[in-house]
Amino acid sequence: MADALKAFEAELESKNFKGYWQNVQGDVNREPVPSFEPCHWKGKDLFAAMEKAGDVVGLDVSFRRVIQMWNPSLKNGTSRTLVLNLQLLKPGEDALSHRHMAGAIRFILKGHGTRLIVEGESFEIGEGDFVTTPSWTWHDHENHGGQAMMWLDGLDSPLVRLLETDFHEPDPRRKQPVTKPEGYTLATMGALRPSWVRQNSIQPPAFCYKWDDTEKALSKVGEQPGDPYDGIVLEYANPLTGGPTLPTMSCQIHMLRSNEKTKTHRHTSSTIYHVWKGSGVTTIGDKRYEWEKGDSFVVPLWYHHRHENTSKDPAVLFVMSDKPVMEALGHYREDAKPES
Repeated sequence: MADALKAFEAELESKNFKGYWQNVQGDVNREPVPSFEPCHWKGKDLFAAMEKAGDVVGLDVSFRRVIQMWNPSLKNGTSRTLVLNLQLLKPGEDALSHRHMAGAIRFILKGHGTRLIVEGESFEIGEGDFVTTPSWTWHDHENHGGQAMMWLDGLDSPLVRLLETDFHEPDPRRKQPVTKPEGYTLATMGALRPSWVRQNSIQPPAFCYKWDDTEKALSKVGEQPGDPYDGIVLEYANPLTGGPTLPTMSCQIHMLRSNEKTKTHRHTSSTIYHVWKGSGVTTIGDKRYEWEKGDSFVVPLWYHHRHENTSKDPAVLFVMSDKPVMEALGHYREDAKPES
């Protein structure tokens, strides 16, 4: 019987068929099993590497001076769907215009005075600011100030590669002209909107969320109970719909108050964290990761995790996840671990 089955399977293979009984893995796993591991990147190592890159990597060598937070359990990327990078733009440099299918975000870590131009609108960016570059929008950066600028780039490019829809186009103009007045999107996306303004119903407009506004919001809501698993959570909402930041990613600010400890949970979205302020510990599965300002770490889907602020000062984390994808597909699940 076994020989007959092997012969039959060989016959199927020769005709590009495969029996369901030959691939029983899908029946064995009764819940999600991530194909990648948690990973922790030290900020002091990353920033030292980027300082060196500023000396040896010119924009003539690379279109963007970028270092990826690469998860060694993956061929590429930080998670299966998202990637987090650090980018450096030195004084006097211009990163030329291009567009791509991947949606992107920027969270500014160091410096002031650089301009990000998206679809003809120029945004001045500085430390703590958060800016979106939605899918297939022209964008370029120019640093005409006196400070080197570093920011986080978050992209859904691993997901786009999986879907094999990765269009990418350099701008023949090299730099796009600024065609919209300062503050145009902010003025047209508020409670009062011009009647003639129409926006893409899928992709939000490019938007700049200023750190001053974020900090004020944190101070206003910091005394609220917050989320038992993530502390105080502020969502960078789509200014048009109030929905997720981009169709493929949710970006948030989390604040853990002095000595705050969260409860343990898990979910089917993968989450990437960057420590903007403070220090603490996150337990992922059965392993503890001690973090401080500048560090980044990733929690793969369906891993139990909890956070703890180990200092007397608030800890603030920039967070991005693929939750909108899971929700759009009807795959999002969340599970709280019973307290022992």
